[in-house]
This record gives sequence, C-alpha cells and structure tokens, in this order.
Amino acid sequence: MSRLIIKVCGMREAENIKEIESLDIDLMGFIFYEKSSRKVSSKPSYLPKRISRVGVFVDAEIKEIISKVKAFDLNYIQLHGKETKEFCQKLFEILSSFEKKVGIIKAISVAEEKDLSLTQNFEPFIDYFLFDTPTLSRGGSGKHFNWEVLKAYKGKTPFLLSGGIGPEDIPLLQCFHHESLVGIDLNSRFETSPGVKNKGLLSDFISQARLNLKRQVK
Repeated sequence: MSRLIIKVCGMREAENIKEIESLDIDLMGFIFYEKSSRKVSSKPSYLPKRISRVGVFVDAEIKEIISKVKAFDLNYIQLHGKETKEFCQKLFEILSSFEKKVGIIKAISVAEEKDLSLTQNFEPFIDYFLFDTPTLSRGGSGKHFNWEVLKAYKGKTPFLLSGGIGPEDIPLLQCFHHESLVGIDLNSRFETSPGVKNKGLLSDFISQARLNLKRQVK
C-alpha cells in the first residue's frame, strides 16, 4: 500500500505556514477566491519549500490562474467552481507547455450518486478529483457529506476526500474504503480562526492517520 496524501488547505499566515510545513503533510492549499474568509490577498513572506503548493480557484479566468502559478510557484491548480470540460482542457494544454509539471485537481460537490456523473467530463485533463460537501457559498462547510455515495464512483482518476473532516474522524475514515481513495483534505475543523491552523490538533490527527490509514491505490 502506498502513502496516504494529506492536504492542509486554507493557509495564509507566514508563521503558521512554517509551523504546519514542519508536519508530515504532502500538499498545502492557498485559496484565491474573493469571497473566502481564507483568501490570500497578498503573497505571504514565507511559502512552503518542502511540500507541494496548491492554488484554489473558483471560476477564475485562465489568465489569473497562470499569474498565480508563476507568482506562488504552484504545483497544482484546484478548480472549485463551475468550470467546464472545455475550460479544463484549455488549462491543461497551457500547463502542459510549462517546463515544470503543474497538475490539476477538480473539486466536485457530492450530494447524490448522479453528481458523480460530472467526473466523466474532466477525467482526461486532471490528476485528482476532490469530493466535497455541497455549499451555497463555494467555501468550506465544515460538514461531512454521505461518503457511502462514493461507492458509485467507478472512474479511473484517484480522489481526495474532503468536507468537514475533523480531529475525531479517524474511526470513520478507517471504516470508509474505496479503491480510488488516495488522500484526505483538512481545513476548517483544525482552525483557531479562519486561515490559522492549530498545529497541535493537526499533529495529533496526522500521527493517528499515518498509523491507521493507508492509501488504497497502488
């Protein structure tokens, strides 16, 4: 079994970024959505060097995305809006011309099995799906969705599980199995305030996750 991917999203403050980078995580997310309480308005004085940087966008123009890729030296783009297949294809083609690989993560809000049909539009152009709880605001809900719905997902693209995963959820995660699950996304349930993560809570959770959870795709 391979290593579980752990992503911590919604980072913004330089000192907090340094703290969380010291933990055993793989991806760190920076939100560039105007309406988010965790929006990165200006470039922090410190950015992670050891782990991959993910830029989170909601219905942004490609020009803006590419600008942030360059300014923040992003490793992944996470699309969290109503982006179309054509948009993703165009972005994929532009990013493919870069010397350094920049992957694409497409977030899909999941309430019912039929929501998973959207994945078919994007599979040729993305590296991971991120399955999340539906919200009206496009922001983090801090709530779970019904993970059992994901049993209907038969796509070939691996996914990260998101949506209100919190410090007490290791037993629930141990009970959830899917051959395409490769990682988890952590955000608001580990915060002291929007955009500021509690290192102690994350450290304890990650230690338990590394002991008890394993990535299910080889």
